[in-house]
Amino acid sequence: MGRVTISQLEEIAKQKMVDMNANDMDAAVRMLKGSARSMGLTVVEG
Repeated sequence: MGRVTISQLEEIAKQKMVDMNANDMDAAVRMLKGSARSMGLTVVEG
């Protein structure tokens, strides 16, 4: 089982913001959290 941190999701969101259907950084991170969970990753603080 893999893990991803919130800070890693924020970095991904910064790079993918142009391609995502999100209005702000928080929305983009929430979308990425959902995608990560659906792929079987555990989202942890950090």
